[in-house]
Amino acid sequence: MSDLVTRGITGALFVGALLGSLWWHPIAASVVFSVFLILGLLEYYRFFDLNAGILPSKISGLFAGSIIFLLFAAAPFIPFKLPIFPIIFAVVFALFLTELWRKKSQPLMNNGVHAFGLLYLVIPFALLTYLSPVKHDFFPVVAGMLILIWTNDTFAYLTGRLLGRTKLMERISPKKTWEGTIGGLIFTIAAGSLIGWGTDHLVFWIIAAVVIAPSAIFGDLLESTFKRSLNIKDSGNILPGHGGILDRFDATLFGTPFFFLWYSIYILYF
Repeated sequence: MSDLVTRGITGALFVGALLGSLWWHPIAASVVFSVFLILGLLEYYRFFDLNAGILPSKISGLFAGSIIFLLFAAAPFIPFKLPIFPIIFAVVFALFLTELWRKKSQPLMNNGVHAFGLLYLVIPFALLTYLSPVKHDFFPVVAGMLILIWTNDTFAYLTGRLLGRTKLMERISPKKTWEGTIGGLIFTIAAGSLIGWGTDHLVFWIIAAVVIAPSAIFGDLLESTFKRSLNIKDSGNILPGHGGILDRFDATLFGTPFFFLWYSIYILYF
């Protein structure tokens, strides 16, 4: 019972920090996302501390990731247009060059770890903060996306516990079932319909739900694959009852780029 209470309190504070900052001000949301990004990057690089061959530079990775994040965070508030992607490419290649001076035995693997960390962690958090000023009838689109992800996670778990019989990918996640996955999708579409009805953007949110539900599942499975390959249970313990930042954001990290793609299509063509 005490563990359930701890998990509930941590979850409430986590949700409150995210949704509260999104409704308060985009800058507040950027600050909250930046904290989670830094903590997530530290967890990510800690995965390789016990590996004698692969030793990426934490400081260089954090510095490059922070620059890319700040570019996206500042873009909506700067009166002139930033060449974001050319700057990102320059930052990434500058990060690769740091291996020339480090004299480690696996420079290619170290740069691979850096590149994947930027793609898997920094870009999704950067897109979250980039979208944080966007609202549909005073409803932040990022808040809607997070609610859909949490709905899918919650009801996939509950449906799986009640009705689950057929394993989804037993090799990676023994507890996930097809019944739970379908249940999560149905309830996510229902939640998307409610958000769409309340914001007069019904088509956008229903399709967003269809995009997010499988993306969230794949994100969870992908992180489970990483943890199994490293023989660890949780990415960290900074969130009591929930594990680490990567454990809590696994579905969000994978779902955000697909949500951003759908949002961009919707803005251009609808």
